Amino acid sequence: MKKVGIISYGITPFSKEDQKIESVLLKSVKNLFENNPNINRNDIDAVLVSTNNNSKYLSPILSEMIEIHPKIAHSVESLCNSGTNSIVSAYSYISAGLADMVLISGAERYDSPGQILEWDNSRGEYKHPIFWASIFTKSYKREFSISDEELAVVPVKNHKQAKENPNAMSNKNFSIQDVMNSKKLTDDIRLLDCSRPCTGSASVILASEEIVRKNTDAPVWITGIGQKTTSASFTKNTSFSFMESTKLAVESALKMSNRTISDIDVAEIHDAFSVCEPMALESLGFANLGKGIDMIKELHETNNFKINPRGGLIGSGHPLGATGIAQTIEIIQQIQSNAMNRQVDNAKIGLVHNMSAAATSSTVLVLEK
Repeated sequence: MKKVGIISYGITPFSKEDQKIESVLLKSVKNLFENNPNINRNDIDAVLVSTNNNSKYLSPILSEMIEIHPKIAHSVESLCNSGTNSIVSAYSYISAGLADMVLISGAERYDSPGQILEWDNSRGEYKHPIFWASIFTKSYKREFSISDEELAVVPVKNHKQAKENPNAMSNKNFSIQDVMNSKKLTDDIRLLDCSRPCTGSASVILASEEIVRKNTDAPVWITGIGQKTTSASFTKNTSFSFMESTKLAVESALKMSNRTISDIDVAEIHDAFSVCEPMALESLGFANLGKGIDMIKELHETNNFKINPRGGLIGSGHPLGATGIAQTIEIIQQIQSNAMNRQVDNAKIGLVHNMSAAATSSTVLVLEK
């Protein structure tokens, strides 16, 4: 199998701005070429667009806007983990010899239709993700005797860390009491427990080893990939206190990379809601069952940015099609020691966890120097 690396990235600030999806895509791609002007656009064999937007033919449109003529051009949609699915698709094209260089650009608007899975009739009239999050939260709190105040440390930590991320939506610190006093949306979810849909874009270029070494002196390699879809309906989950798809995905990613979870120096976790971060940490193997909150509390109290250094989805914002790519960019910056005030010391191996629809589907990537 060919070695595949990342040679450049670009990202926009995440906001509530009302912009056309095509314009949002173009902005992060322009930033990508600014970050590595050595890249020859004519060498790009494939263009993949990650989005849940209903606009059509976006990949050929983006290709025309940047004046290239790729062999392969199409969109990838998988709700919240569209971004990492796009990265896996690009990796596959390169490994199979169908492409040597692939541009991936993810973007979303604040009003993305991907927030709602209309197909899932098991949700009844409660289509919004906040309702599966409420079930997760109630189940997790009951099973492990976790309080609302204990869960509130997740948004407190992630908003604090987002202040060090120039592209994050949030630039404000919150206390436990602020979280507890924020608007109650359901019995178990408050406003500050939630990530926010927004407008934003993130792009990366993947390439084969030969192309990587010609285009950058600081490559980051994708050494592990794991994916698992257990269902589409969230009621098919075997547990509402554990993420089965995440557990299976990380097992595959670590096996492929010949690593263990203890080798991971920094990780981006899909914290769509407060409860998702401890559940993911436990499902990934960073913490024992029911002990994810203890780990998060310790990280917060010691100002350790190991988990969600850019502020997670809660602090950064959640433009669905761009989220997994933005998470990957954060790990690239950490490995290249370019993460400024949120830099994790001596970060050499990083992990990305990106999921969809109540963890019915998960993707895990391992990245290394």
